[in-house]
Amino acid sequence: MTDFSSLLAPDRGQPARTIHVVHPDRFKEWLIAQPARTRTAVAANKVVGKPGNRAILPGDAPDDWAMLLVCNEDVTSPWRIASLGDGLPEGTYRLAEGEPGAAMLGWCLAQHRFTRYRSAPDAQGPRVLLTGEPGRIEEIVRLAEATALVRDLVDTGASDLGPADLEAQVELLAKAHGATTRVTRGDALAVEYPMIHVVGQAASKERAPRLIELEWGDPAHPRIALVGKGVCFDSGGLDVKTSGGMRLMKKDMGGAAHMIALAGLVMGAKLKVRLHLLVPAVENAIAGNAFRPGDVLRSRAGLMVENTNTDAEGRLILADALTRAVEDRPELIVDFATLTGAARVALGPDLPPLFANDEELAADFLAAGTAAHDPLWRLPLWDGYDDMLKSDVADMVNAPDGGFAGAVTAALFLRRFVPKDIAWAHVDTFAWRPAPRPGRPKGGAALGLAAAWGVLRKRYG
Repeated sequence: MTDFSSLLAPDRGQPARTIHVVHPDRFKEWLIAQPARTRTAVAANKVVGKPGNRAILPGDAPDDWAMLLVCNEDVTSPWRIASLGDGLPEGTYRLAEGEPGAAMLGWCLAQHRFTRYRSAPDAQGPRVLLTGEPGRIEEIVRLAEATALVRDLVDTGASDLGPADLEAQVELLAKAHGATTRVTRGDALAVEYPMIHVVGQAASKERAPRLIELEWGDPAHPRIALVGKGVCFDSGGLDVKTSGGMRLMKKDMGGAAHMIALAGLVMGAKLKVRLHLLVPAVENAIAGNAFRPGDVLRSRAGLMVENTNTDAEGRLILADALTRAVEDRPELIVDFATLTGAARVALGPDLPPLFANDEELAADFLAAGTAAHDPLWRLPLWDGYDDMLKSDVADMVNAPDGGFAGAVTAALFLRRFVPKDIAWAHVDTFAWRPAPRPGRPKGGAALGLAAAWGVLRKRYG
């Protein structure tokens, strides 16, 4: 893991190269105020004030230099100077004007690398950013570590990240924060969490399904539950995916990665909550004992579910985990899942849909996402589509025929397992970035994590 704490330092007047961040609307004004040697350097680099323009500027000493970046990102954006965090030589830097603020996060994350499978990792030294807000460094480092954890878990190949490895990750988290864990597997899982069991029963013995739970905090504090879909690889089951559809299915545990990281943030900040983390961890494999289309499955809640599609397995394991969470009567449940392709069709890869049964909670999520530049878009738990879940032979189906409103009907399925008097939010995250952007490489991505953290910090901080 990248040592993010080494990338930020309090500004006590130590030597550092200067970074000028200029908005396009202020560029002409800024340029007029600069000395002739700076204006000459700007002209030589053909910088005309367009977003993304940059130039090396002469410093006060012969071997000194400064950096110019023309940027139209809002000053509250964590990605404002992320392109420099990745591109500058190692050394120490400070902004010419103002404080880096939220941009410290992008600066750190731009220097994060997933190197597990690299034979020759990047050996470049750190780029250190100075800040006059030393009190924020710890907060930014925690969020950077949580974001990097999501990325690293999602980027890890399924051969190295099965249900047992997710269990080990939760155990590490528990040990770091003095939490307790409980894992249900084998015959006990088949009895207590039958849908988690049946989805994962075709996997090999060493990749057997399980429900992983972590508890932390004072029992007198409000109880909250975080539930993350942990499908470590999704072949689609007997409704097998195409090779192209299966290519990225190592990321189908992205919901679990987000909730494990969020749990770490909660415990690291010592929020006043009684935390319950639940990760149903399975591999949706193909074998002679794989569950079949048309099978009727018993859920922990007692509802009988007609399985119409073995590739709609995530909602099945989440249903049993949500039922377990509900039994302890939390005041809030948040679940994250890489649940539906329909969500990507509707909103693309960068904008996860949010579903919530509570108006105040929904508003808090949207506001937190906007503030953190980690946007969400609310989709409806539309009662009119609830009939799509009707089954001819059981209480409900897991995936309606026709393909209409797939993200909505998946959320409606989950809603059947959460009572109306418990506030609940469901985020259908993609957990993947198909193209790189400053500070955000192609690959595993924390989408919705900062928003969810903002909600919990506001409510329980």
